[in-house]
Amino acid sequence: MASTLRDLLIQRAARLQDRPALTAPGWGTLSHAQLRNRAEGVALGLLAAPPPPLVFCATGTPWDWAAELAAAASGLAWDASGQQVAPEILGGPAFNADAGRGAYHAREQTVTGATIFSGNLTHGELMARLRRLNTALGWDHDTRVALPLARLGEPALRAALWSALYAGGHAVLEAEAPPAPGFLARLRKAPPPAWSPEAFLDLWR
Repeated sequence: MASTLRDLLIQRAARLQDRPALTAPGWGTLSHAQLRNRAEGVALGLLAAPPPPLVFCATGTPWDWAAELAAAASGLAWDASGQQVAPEILGGPAFNADAGRGAYHAREQTVTGATIFSGNLTHGELMARLRRLNTALGWDHDTRVALPLARLGEPALRAALWSALYAGGHAVLEAEAPPAPGFLARLRKAPPPAWSPEAFLDLWR
């Protein structure tokens, strides 16, 4: 059983491989194995040089989620006051940097349940909270949850993404559709119910 957020990313990819994990604008649908590869590519870029103790990413794109996963897998703390992940790491020339490979694999021995990830919360505490939240939500491998991309930086939406990963489900980051003009608005299907953050507000507290 996974005891850290790093283990969670790796184990879901190993067990679920080709099942869908994330759909996002510009990325299409990534399987669990592909999501792990995307996150680890960012992690190698982060660890190619001595990393700062705190990192953050706020591009408003799916790269923010990949960067958060990468920070967790690298044993780095995620904090809005931390150093912003450099653009060249987010799919640029420093993505998947070979110079970070040794450091990344060495983190397997140093990232533990006691490693701090967000605020004062450790990997172990967050895994316990995700376990309780997953029980309450009833999510599993067949869960598909639509989430608004525009709210990606909000703690509750980040919690929902972690919850979907914990469940082995499929998170869909959706851009808000522009309003349809005139008669097209009447033909458009009714939108799905708006995403509600209430169930996820306590994960980081």
